[in-house]
Amino acid sequence: METEKRLGFVGIVVESREEIDRVNRVLTDCARLIRGRIGVPNPEDGTAVIGLITEGSNEELGALTGRLGNIPGITVKSALTGRKKPG
Repeated sequence: METEKRLGFVGIVVESREEIDRVNRVLTDCARLIRGRIGVPNPEDGTAVIGLITEGSNEELGALTGRLGNIPGITVKSALTGRKKPG
């Protein structure tokens, strides 16, 4: 059985710049799921927002957001399209 993929968006709020290396390691590990990325740092208080355009199965995207969400000081929200396409 083929895995169905979905297009989606993942928003990441980085409340502590001390954890950005861990965030980047996760994103590198999951690079095949990322179609686009934008990062907006706030130098005044050390926070940042990262937006990802993603494409993958529910399981793959759930693993990505779960890994990110387990990092202290990181908040993650995601939204996926309802339309599935063959993987």
